[in-house]
Amino acid sequence: MGAASPTGIRFDSGSCDTRGSQPRSSMELLDQDTRRSWLADHPEWALDGETISRTFAHRDFKEAMGFVTRVALSAEVADHHPDIDIRWNKVTLVLTTHDAGGLTAKDTDLAAEIDAY
Repeated sequence: MGAASPTGIRFDSGSCDTRGSQPRSSMELLDQDTRRSWLADHPEWALDGETISRTFAHRDFKEAMGFVTRVALSAEVADHHPDIDIRWNKVTLVLTTHDAGGLTAKDTDLAAEIDAY
């Protein structure tokens, strides 16, 4: 069973689903072929240097905030937290693994999970 947060919410401490990709260290930087392949499968995401980003448009502010809450819960479980920019009904997420100095499977795994919402 996961640990309780200060708010009393329990988070599962399991790892993110790699959705059939080859096992690799989540802290290993992704090579160019892996990046191209992932982006081909997730065309809504954009690569900018060592980050991936995507803007999600929602019907209104309330739906945008509900989305941000779901992202926050997934990020907490993954222990990997995106930069989040909220502009009324638009939410932009930016992912990179700061500890590794660039894009890793932690980023693409969390992004793929978010795409499944």
